[in-house]
Amino acid sequence: MDVKATEIPEVLLIELDVFSDDRGELSERFNEQRFAKHGLPTHFAQHNHSRSRGNVLRGLHYQLRHPQGKLVMCTRGRIWDVAVDIRVGSPTFGKWVAAELSEERPQMMWVPAGFAHGFCALANPSEVEYKCTDVYVASYQRGIVWSDPELHIDWPVAQPILSERDSGLPTLSAATADLPRYDGLFQVVK
Repeated sequence: MDVKATEIPEVLLIELDVFSDDRGELSERFNEQRFAKHGLPTHFAQHNHSRSRGNVLRGLHYQLRHPQGKLVMCTRGRIWDVAVDIRVGSPTFGKWVAAELSEERPQMMWVPAGFAHGFCALANPSEVEYKCTDVYVASYQRGIVWSDPELHIDWPVAQPILSERDSGLPTLSAATADLPRYDGLFQVVK
């Protein structure tokens, strides 16, 4: 397992080891000792599976309370996975990173709590599995609109398929009262 920081140091790309032979292949997707060695979480409260048609965009989502760190992997198809730092006071506030995740490349993205997360399906269908460090609580769910002109996210589709909820999300600047705070080391929930 190889762990690399992105342009936002808290967001990590995890390259998995793959063991192949004439029968197929095996990749170890979670190992408590290796995760702990790299400072990754070793406890997850929820595991989700999402299946999307091509050009579906989900996000950008976060929870104000019970914030979720997410370990994201594409198990079928391809996705453009995006993490946005929305922690007020963070040195990387409003910055984003993205990576193409696919079934062909055994790679995961670690999106810490305090970040908005979204992805766009680049293949039909695309399936995503992600482990969350806390449970989903609908009343604390928030989001940032995918097309926020201040963020300038380089999405690979111009006309994505969106849910009604996702198409009506606010911009980052309009959501300021509902954002997590940053105290220099950790996310602080107000």
